Amino acid sequence: MKKWAVAMAAVLLLFSGCSNKEKEKVQEPVKKEKVVEKVEEKEQEKQEYPYSYPLTGIGSTTETDGRAVAVMVNNHPKARPQSGLNKADVVYEVLAEGDITRFLAVFQSERPENIGPVRSARDYYVNLAKGLNALYVAHGWSEEAKKMLEGNVVDNLNGMVYDGTLFKRSKTRKAPHNSYITYDNILKGAQQKKYSMEKSPPSFTFLSEKERTNVTGNEAASVKITYSKGGISDSVLEFDSTLGKYKRFSGGEQTADLDTNEPVLLDNVFIIEAVHKIIDTYGRRDIDLQSGGRAYLIQMGKVNEVEWANRNGLIVPMKNGQEIPLVQGRTWVNVVPTSPGIETSVSFNVK
Repeated sequence: MKKWAVAMAAVLLLFSGCSNKEKEKVQEPVKKEKVVEKVEEKEQEKQEYPYSYPLTGIGSTTETDGRAVAVMVNNHPKARPQSGLNKADVVYEVLAEGDITRFLAVFQSERPENIGPVRSARDYYVNLAKGLNALYVAHGWSEEAKKMLEGNVVDNLNGMVYDGTLFKRSKTRKAPHNSYITYDNILKGAQQKKYSMEKSPPSFTFLSEKERTNVTGNEAASVKITYSKGGISDSVLEFDSTLGKYKRFSGGEQTADLDTNEPVLLDNVFIIEAVHKIIDTYGRRDIDLQSGGRAYLIQMGKVNEVEWANRNGLIVPMKNGQEIPLVQGRTWVNVVPTSPGIETSVSFNVK
């Protein structure tokens, strides 16, 4: 009996030892995996890009220096869809004559192959380009804009000088809705005129990628911007919660690139109210983009009533004397007249 008891005890000890070893083998890799996961999470939190683009705030592993290019883009219904808008860091939409707006499309972080249709210059667009230290590209000019461009207020390329050389006419559209320029030809023109393309534009202030999820404000799932009773330049912005961006529509069609069909997707919509004055029989305007005023800042499906200010040529959102950060990405700036006013020109749908 003693021998049997000793034998049984030995067997129990053997099984107990094996069981403990098996538990150790099972538990050990789990602990290691948890440690590895925590280390990776901390590394991701610490990871920061050494560079970022001044007009989008998007990070980069390579240097982001370089001069911005600001191109006058036609927004007449016969000019739609346009080329290159989907690659613009910032687009300024402002009334030209009558109830038709034009776009000043600013490129720095990306270079579209083709841009247009290119349209004529106005003095307030020239001033916007100057504030960005941008090379200004247009085809044609008003009398005041011509004086400014010929007086070298800003480095520029104009289709009135380079039609058929740097600027090409599309055979599928009629003038004045058929002038286009490639980015390569912009750089070629800058080289011909010995313009430096090195100095970067001033930078907006941006939220971090984490902070964008904490944007607060009133609901703005859909935004309609009205420029006239005729509605020829009206636009609608729809927030896509999956993308975290706004889609743009005009004339019932989504704004997309003519050549690639890639949609225009916006991270910030900045609507500002400015004084507009008719100055001639053609309906040309003088627009005050210096004095500041009321504005709406729309981000991540939210809207906040803010103010705008001209900070050394760069139009920025302000609140209580402090600049408000933008969400990293593309920005569209709509300039609406003080009469009838921003509240009449802009409407929101929370859906």
